[in-house]
Amino acid sequence: MHALFRPIGHALPANPQWWPGILLSLGAGALFYGAAARSIETDARQRFSNHARTAQFSIASRIKTYSDVLRAAASFFQANDYTPRDSFQRFVHGLDLQHNFPAIDNINFAQFVRDAERDGFERAMRDSDARLEGYPDFNILPATRRPTYEILTLLEPIAGFGEKYGNDITAKAHVAAVMAHSRDTGEIASSGRPIGILARPIGADLGMRLPVYRRDMPTDTVPQRRAAYMGSVGIGFSVPRLLQGALDEMPVPNVRLQLYDVGRRGADGTTTLGDSRLLLFDSVDTGRVDAPTETFQHMLPIDFNGRIWTAYFSAPKAALYSRLDAYLPWLAGLAGSVSCLLLYALFHTLASSRKRALKIAHAMTRELRDSQAKLQLSHQRLRRLAAHADQIKEEERKRIAREIHDDLGQNLLALRIEADILATRTAKRHPYLHARAKYTLNQIDNTIRSVRHIINDLRPNVLDLGLNAAVEWQVAQFRKRSGIACELIEHGGDVDIDDRCATAFFRVLQESLSNICQHARATQVKVELHQQQGLLQMSITDNGVGLQAASRNKSGSFGLVGIEERINLLGGTCAISSVPDGGTTITVSVPVSYKGALMPFIGQFAEH
Repeated sequence: MHALFRPIGHALPANPQWWPGILLSLGAGALFYGAAARSIETDARQRFSNHARTAQFSIASRIKTYSDVLRAAASFFQANDYTPRDSFQRFVHGLDLQHNFPAIDNINFAQFVRDAERDGFERAMRDSDARLEGYPDFNILPATRRPTYEILTLLEPIAGFGEKYGNDITAKAHVAAVMAHSRDTGEIASSGRPIGILARPIGADLGMRLPVYRRDMPTDTVPQRRAAYMGSVGIGFSVPRLLQGALDEMPVPNVRLQLYDVGRRGADGTTTLGDSRLLLFDSVDTGRVDAPTETFQHMLPIDFNGRIWTAYFSAPKAALYSRLDAYLPWLAGLAGSVSCLLLYALFHTLASSRKRALKIAHAMTRELRDSQAKLQLSHQRLRRLAAHADQIKEEERKRIAREIHDDLGQNLLALRIEADILATRTAKRHPYLHARAKYTLNQIDNTIRSVRHIINDLRPNVLDLGLNAAVEWQVAQFRKRSGIACELIEHGGDVDIDDRCATAFFRVLQESLSNICQHARATQVKVELHQQQGLLQMSITDNGVGLQAASRNKSGSFGLVGIEERINLLGGTCAISSVPDGGTTITVSVPVSYKGALMPFIGQFAEH
């Protein structure tokens, strides 16, 4: 490592080959710095957008809650034709506005009065006990005569809002238009204009109103709603308190929120109608606080009962950056420069040692080829070993089967003859001895059958009669043991091959039928055996469930592998085809002249 950096430390000013590396490292550092800065800014902007959407949802939820309070108050007035002040006062007191709805200043009711009813209505109100309940003297304001009035007669809490008592809210033309539309549609109304209250700063309060109809009159059509109209219930709420609660929930400091009313929503749900853009709230006093030069900004719409509010959120970028964010671009730039310089040094070193690398590559290529040749030779030796072992195993099976047949079979036969003679002679005179002799005779018969089964498992004697006879015998045994229909088709008459090839074909058939019986769940099996044009071929086909994709490579499963290896040792080919739920076909073929190609290898291995 010291040798790697020694040229950089001592020869950099005088060695021009390092200047490209220095320039590349500086460029890479600038790219890393820019990428890290953009990534941090994008992440901070996204977090700010998410916080702004959370605040938007919080504001919309509060508006929805206050709208529900307004609907509850309207239902309270519609329940009775006349609502006493003390009942209304208890209703509002039960809502506990200060704790549950802190932005709501008051809930009020404006009664609809025609001009012909004005004088009598004023006298009735002045004769009431309003003064005892904290209400001021009743006077309709403004005092000018109009065809209709909507006069505030109930306000709770009244403290701080006494100047609104007796006011005709429809005296202003834009309010009258909004209330007429609300009366005809039954929807919540808001003019979008701030409510002027002496004890409040200008623009600090807004109102929502909902029409109230007489409960015993229909309200299906506009004329019916106008006839049943008895007034409207409304709430006045503080915009700063409504919005400040949402701002306080944002985890970002120094967030500025500007709220504008841009008009009523159009019939298509997207356009706005009527009013011009009006500032309702600004969380920062621009006259006293300097706006930061670099800020994140996000604009979101808010639906205020048919009116469109636009909320502009802005916050200084520094408020969303952590301490690590300030240093991370520089660290990324430094890491990029150092990494690029190290890579340049590495490539320079590699380029200077190219010849040595080529020599090493050539040496490794030679070693790889030698290893591959050794591996192929080892593979051939293993195959010859497997062929020799298989030949020895078959010969040993044949020897053991013959010894069992010649020695044990003859002894059992002689023993059975003696037992049969004993059973015959004791049949009349010694019943008990006769029964024991018959039992012994049955045991000997069972032993003879077991011995025959063992001999057939080791090497069926029927193989001495040729491959055709052995295949017929194995198919018959398969039908008998499994109960599966098995068809044997032979072409070309008897097959003339040596004992080793016949044994291999027989073992392939035996293994295939065993697999079908255990796994295939087949109902039909077809075995074809034919010899033509110097090629011996056998195919086993079933209509079972087929082979799974991984069954051939399953750990501990050597049946199919053994079939393929047996045929390969004979110089033949093995093809296995399967369709899911469509059965499996195993086809093996061996040239009749295989002996000339394989037997020298087996003999060579046997000599070693």
